[in-house]
Amino acid sequence: MHRRPFGRSRRLAAAFAIITAFGCLLPWWTVGDQTGLPPMTGNAFEASGILVFVAALATIALVTLPFATERPVAADRWTSYLVVLGLAAVGFALRLVGLLGELPIVSFRPDHAPGLYVVLIGLAGLARATLEVYEEPEVR
Repeated sequence: MHRRPFGRSRRLAAAFAIITAFGCLLPWWTVGDQTGLPPMTGNAFEASGILVFVAALATIALVTLPFATERPVAADRWTSYLVVLGLAAVGFALRLVGLLGELPIVSFRPDHAPGLYVVLIGLAGLARATLEVYEEPEVR
């Protein structure tokens, strides 16, 4: 049975994909803390933020795909990781621009929007993992 080495780059990709998925569950914005009203929050499952969650799941699927077959998988290349990272970055950027147009800037403080910052860290880590996959030698 063919086993692609589970190198550092794919471990990084899996770890940061899990961090990104976790950040999607946390609040991305909070409004209404200090007015006496119950706070309203939102996370990645609104508008284009869902693309970030889908990209995190797709990254985990890319990492585990080589273990499901006996032969090398054509999708297990740096370009696949780059496409998934691009999807996540576009979803994150579109949602952030939309939120900045709707909500006051105080809604994005780290204590009010931890998910936004966790996802940002996760996407930076996914970018690093994609670079490391790119720098790996090709397996024939």
